[in-house]
Amino acid sequence: MASVAYTLDNLFSVPPQAERETLARYPDSKDCTGRSEAEARRGSYIELNELVRCSQRSGEGRKEFEGIVGSSPVVREVLDQVRTVAPTGSTVLIEGETGTGKELIAHAIHVQSQRSEHPFVKLNCAAIPRELLESELFGHEKGAFTGAVAQRLGRFEAANGGTLFLDEIGDMPLELQAKLLRVLQEQEFERLGSTYTRHVDVRIVAATNQDLAALAAEKQFRMDLYYRINVFPIALPALRQRLEDIPLLVAHFVQKFGERMSKRISKISQRAMDTLMSYSWPGNIRELQNLIERAVILTKGDVLQMPRLPSSTLIRTAPVTLKDAQRDHILKALEESNWVVGGAFGAAARLGVARTTLISKMQTCGISRDMT
Repeated sequence: MASVAYTLDNLFSVPPQAERETLARYPDSKDCTGRSEAEARRGSYIELNELVRCSQRSGEGRKEFEGIVGSSPVVREVLDQVRTVAPTGSTVLIEGETGTGKELIAHAIHVQSQRSEHPFVKLNCAAIPRELLESELFGHEKGAFTGAVAQRLGRFEAANGGTLFLDEIGDMPLELQAKLLRVLQEQEFERLGSTYTRHVDVRIVAATNQDLAALAAEKQFRMDLYYRINVFPIALPALRQRLEDIPLLVAHFVQKFGERMSKRISKISQRAMDTLMSYSWPGNIRELQNLIERAVILTKGDVLQMPRLPSSTLIRTAPVTLKDAQRDHILKALEESNWVVGGAFGAAARLGVARTTLISKMQTCGISRDMT
């Protein structure tokens, strides 16, 4: 029995049973390879080069979206949001689980902005010790503290005229959040050990894998800062919400690591791909990338040799209809979001669809809060 792991768009198409599983896994196979889905299923191997050409033809290989692979509806929606906000100069908050590609989206925003010729500077707020983070952000003067043997520019000055990407902003200490808020509002700050006010022109793109609104409600994150950075939120889908992109991602990573290791790997077995499509990917794209790198290391010939996946995270299989699977998929998202439909952490964002689309699908399936 094939695994039940469909996107909402796949669930609403009902082709013949023999071809339905293929469409769910490889929705673009006919357009990209010129072969019918039934013909593709008859082979025991999938040609990775064809998937690479498919990815290139879909446009994700362009400079402004370098490294972003996928053609699923949820990915296209995110890229549309990037195109919309990038030229505006507004602050952006990227939300998503660890490993979903938040830095790639931040870089894409910078590349498509009017600041693209200026620096793109990164800082992971969770990776810098608390006592050093202020100096990393704002710089310091010589003698400002023990060990400050020379003057140092901070990330804000380094990013002047460009974009500063603050990753894992939810881990920034509260005492620094007030200073960050001032820079966002006034575009000015002082280095540690200095009373001279410096002015900068920096666009902030922040990212988090936490619920900042909940942290703010618990007074673990400044509410005024949350409102200031939440000008244009972009919610990135988890890999389990875009399973149809897995074949393209596999091909992309095989090509990347194959070139690095001087290996020519051109195929993956249908069974291996089915297994990848049945996995829940708690580590998202980063986990998939690491797995494919390990697989390329293990591969001796031209067929990718996959290591074993943890069975505890395989998606449950069950003999259900498409309508049942669709209904369960929506109900699960609603339950996980406490029946909040809209917003960055609502069910619509979890499913990667618009709020109005989800409401329409709930009505079609006869789903309402009263039934719980």
